[in-house]
Order: sequence, then structure tokens, then C-alpha cells
Amino acid sequence: MKPSRRQLFAAGAVATVASVASTSTALAADDYGSGPLGPWENASRVISTPTTIRQVRDANGIYLFGDSISVRDGRALAERLHDVNTLLAVHNWSSRPTLPAVDALEDWAATYGTPQRILMATGSNDIFNPPVMAAQIDRTMSIVGPTRTVYWVNVQVARTGSSYDAFRLSDQRNSGWVNLQIADAQKRHPNLKIVRWAEFLAAKPSRLTAYLVDGVHTTEDLGRAARNELIVQTIT
Repeated sequence: MKPSRRQLFAAGAVATVASVASTSTALAADDYGSGPLGPWENASRVISTPTTIRQVRDANGIYLFGDSISVRDGRALAERLHDVNTLLAVHNWSSRPTLPAVDALEDWAATYGTPQRILMATGSNDIFNPPVMAAQIDRTMSIVGPTRTVYWVNVQVARTGSSYDAFRLSDQRNSGWVNLQIADAQKRHPNLKIVRWAEFLAAKPSRLTAYLVDGVHTTEDLGRAARNELIVQTIT
């Protein structure tokens, strides 16, 4: 039986979505050139209810752990997955880097167990400290084990606006650094699959402005639909 839309997406309250490292502290220089990551713990979030998480687990749906891009785009992704009879439970948190996202995965795995597919849409906020990614990817793979598949959306960050002029090249370099660690991890873990968002955007220069509203987040129509469709096509 095809699940109803009410089953798709039960979540907590959502506040105004924050941009990646949008606080003024992001304007200070750091060792990697993109400035430090600002406070994220009180940023907007969307987290499925325990009832929904169990329904998704029992239906062998998908757990999603994401950042502000997924906070914005997650409902549309759930609806798109509904079209292929797949339920989605989410733990999306704006401005959150990968380490606490993996903490959330570990908590869900211990509390609820895990379905066969996990979607990690995190890494954009790790441009501020790129070397952490490799260990967190390996940790993710250890949590889920060798018989489940992890889909990891790679990243494209080059923040626009005059406030970020000094950081833009570093953002792009650090995005590549994050993506290289995801690609290297795939060589170590055959059950890790990459959703190649960065490559999709790079295929045509015009996509960076047509599909991204600020160099990070998707535009509501073209960008959101394109990223979600890329995710669905990779998963299915």
C-alpha cells in the first residue's frame, strides 16, 4: 500500500532558516580561510517524531541527516520519495557540521535501529574545518555496518555577497577538500555511494547562479527540484 502524505514527514517546529555560517563571527579569518563556523546549536531544525522514525524503520525507508539545505528542501524530498513508495525520517539542523550529525545517527541507531539506507546530506559546514571529514565518514560507516548503504551528498559552497569576497576562493577550495575525503572514503567502503551534487553544478557554469540562491542553498524551484531529483535517482 502506498503510504499517505501524512506519514511522510512528521517534524518539530521550524524557525527561520539560517544560512551556512551566517553570523558575524564567520567574517573572521581562520586557518582554512573560510572563517570560523558560528554557533549552530540554537539554529532552526526539522526532526521527525519517534512514531515516524519507527514507521520508516519498519517500512525500510530512509533516514536523512542534513543541514540547512535539507531543512529547506526536506519536505519536497519526502514528497518526491513518496512517488517511489519510500518513507523518509529526518534529522536536519541548520549550520550543523558533520560530527554532531553523526552523533544523531549514532543515537537513532542505538534507540531505534536503522533501515537499509541512510542519506547523509552534510559537509557544507565542514568547509570551516575540512580535515575532520574523513574520520566522521569512517565513523558513519562503522555505525551502519557493511550490509547497509550510505548515500552521501557532496558539497558546493562559494558564498556570494560582498561580505564573503575574501572567503570565496577558500570556500571553493575547502568544498573540494571535503569532497575529496568523501571520494576517498568510497574506496574504503563499497557500501558508500556518492550523490554528486558538486559535479552536477560544475557541468554547466550557469547552474551555479540558476540553482543556488547564495552560493550554498538551492533556489526554490530549479535548484531544489534538481538536487532532490539527483538524490532520488542515485538512491533508486
